[in-house]
Amino acid sequence: MASGVATTVVNTVVMVVGYPIYLHFLGYEKYGVWLVLATVLTFVQLGNLGIGPAVMKLVAEEYGRGDIEAVQRYITAALALLCISGTVALIVILTFKSQIITPFKLSDENAKTVLWLLPYIGVLSIYVFVVQVFEVALSGLARMDLTNYIQSAGRIATVIVTAVLLYSGRGIESMLIASIASYLLIHIASIICIWRIAPIRFWQINRLDTQHCKRLLQIGGGVFGSSLLGMLVSPFNKLMLSRYAGVDTIPIYELAFQGACMFRSFFDSVIRAIMPEISRLYGEYTEHTRERIKSLKQRSMKIIWLFGLPLYGALMLVAEPLLKVCLRQEYLEPIPNALRVMLIATFISLLAVPAHYTIMGLGRVRYFVIAGIIGAGANFVLVTAYCITTGHISVFIMGLFLIVTFVMSTTYLISRANHSLAWNSL
Repeated sequence: MASGVATTVVNTVVMVVGYPIYLHFLGYEKYGVWLVLATVLTFVQLGNLGIGPAVMKLVAEEYGRGDIEAVQRYITAALALLCISGTVALIVILTFKSQIITPFKLSDENAKTVLWLLPYIGVLSIYVFVVQVFEVALSGLARMDLTNYIQSAGRIATVIVTAVLLYSGRGIESMLIASIASYLLIHIASIICIWRIAPIRFWQINRLDTQHCKRLLQIGGGVFGSSLLGMLVSPFNKLMLSRYAGVDTIPIYELAFQGACMFRSFFDSVIRAIMPEISRLYGEYTEHTRERIKSLKQRSMKIIWLFGLPLYGALMLVAEPLLKVCLRQEYLEPIPNALRVMLIATFISLLAVPAHYTIMGLGRVRYFVIAGIIGAGANFVLVTAYCITTGHISVFIMGLFLIVTFVMSTTYLISRANHSLAWNSL
């Protein structure tokens, strides 16, 4: 848990340093163009098929039993499945690249830039899939602390490489090059750490079997369904902002939403460690197991209320002067209120985190799909109806809709987690 807190602080500092640099050299419009590309990369991440969290859960279970052979088989199966899905995603991007950017209503110059970089984003997506397998495998090997540190190092590398390239006169491609460098660093560091923990050999095709692939897809299916719906929310909102408010409003949304999510991750990183523990306890099927899992969930909720609520409130109070200091000449008046409403939305979603990891540890992943349908459906209906009715939208209004969205999905997940912990459901 301590590593999660430390790395979240580092990640927050990196974000605070990074955004002014990006906006200074690129401006809101060009940075908005990069965020359009990042949105495409977000869509491509759906090709992950939910396998990442499934690898973490299954590796944790097998490593707890001391079965290194099974750990290797799950990693090999994950790498094979994700290379296939990543290749499919690349083909889709290359085939429909013109159709992908049309809905964003970009200017000719910006559209040309996106078309130029889109194939590289597709190739990067495949590599991201591979790197994520090593990240979650390391977490499953009971070293989530190392995963957190490595991810923070990757974020730092991204800002440093981007800043150097932008200062040297390169444009938006600096963001792409820095992303590649970051994932390369994460990849190498994760492999070294895994090898120091266990003698695992990767890419052993002879270890590939349908049973382990099926198990990964079974667990990952529910996570994928939820991710499919949840990941559609932010890209859809950016699309609607681009169409009804202009591409220069996307960085405001990104700064406010990602800033709030970064603050939320401070607590998420502390609570996340309960998932592998719940997975281990659930295998015992005893009354003691149930009480232990309930205790972990309740302690997590106490952390949110005792520390999260006052810290969220404090950040909302100092949002305006803090943003003026951080953004300096890039500061815009709509940003503080956008950040405040996003903070409220993400705090509500934070309340679902203990329930989320409890459900994941218990393997009740189908509930994620239903929660995703509730959240994404509500967001789609509210945003679409408002845009059609008024002909415009703002980041603040979109944040209000996210509050409604998260209230609905959070309420459902908490109720399902409580139901899953009933003795007759185990």
